[in-house]
Amino acid sequence: QEQLAESGGVSAQAGGSLSLSCTVSGYTYSSYSITWFRQPPGNEPEGVASISSDGSTCYADDVKGRFTISKENCKNTLYLIMSSLKPEDSAMYYCALVPQSRHENGGVWPSDSDYKYWGQGTQVTVSS
Repeated sequence: QEQLAESGGVSAQAGGSLSLSCTVSGYTYSSYSITWFRQPPGNEPEGVASISSDGSTCYADDVKGRFTISKENCKNTLYLIMSSLKPEDSAMYYCALVPQSRHENGGVWPSDSDYKYWGQGTQVTVSS
């Protein structure tokens, strides 16, 4: 059974840095796209950063240059390194997986509704 588990969410000061981890278990296929979503209270989840098994990455405009997504295949772990944090980065952060690479999807990133497997989330709070 495929499972995703996030960790690393804590509180931080504005301007600081945090690192989130997402460990994937039970997924044995070589093709995937994984996205970090965040959901502030009362809002819908929004994609923050994505990485595909073909190596491509994508970032939301408001985190470009501040967040970095990476993966360590030997540990089945995905990371989100967040720097220059802002109070508006505060949210529940989720990692989610869709069993298709961007290349297999015709060079187009999967839509949010395509993501089949989700973690339970980890809370990030940034204070000013």
